[in-house]
Amino acid sequence: MQDFLFYLNLGWEHIISLDALDHQLFVLALIAVYSFSDWKKILVLVTAFTIGHSVTLALSILDIVRVSSDWVEFLIPLTIVITAFGNIVMKNKKQSQNKIAYYLALFFGLIHGMGFANTARVMISKSQSIAVPLLGFNIGLELGQIVIVFAILILLFILLNIFKVNKKDWILFVSSGVFALSLKMTLERIPF
Repeated sequence: MQDFLFYLNLGWEHIISLDALDHQLFVLALIAVYSFSDWKKILVLVTAFTIGHSVTLALSILDIVRVSSDWVEFLIPLTIVITAFGNIVMKNKKQSQNKIAYYLALFFGLIHGMGFANTARVMISKSQSIAVPLLGFNIGLELGQIVIVFAILILLFILLNIFKVNKKDWILFVSSGVFALSLKMTLERIPF
């Protein structure tokens, strides 16, 4: 149980800590087009991301998949750029965006899962089962994402309903900011 709690806390820290800006920006870009009333869809969306994250993390820990950390560190902010850019160009086509969002979240989760793989590979010994660490980590990650999602949705609810901010302006403002920050990260991490 102590191992489970250790990895649960590690997963929580992986998204909640101040060092997790890329993860937080991705969640923000992923849910920027939704409203508080869409909370069930959003939970499915972030769970799709966690599933992708889990699969690649497991494959990396088992040493089935190994990608250069330079490429992973480049690809992670690139997924955020793509997500934010999609929000900007598709801001008037929510239905079209919803259909591909789940697949993109799953696919981008695969890429983000490689970001923690080297650390996890070192922490989990060859003799140790990966089931408990992986389960604990991913539950912690999912809990952290849910906290971030609801914090963003509460902020959005206040902005839309109390301050009467236009939803399209919100999407454009948030997505443009996330796009700019993640593009800067991407350009700083070009691996060649």
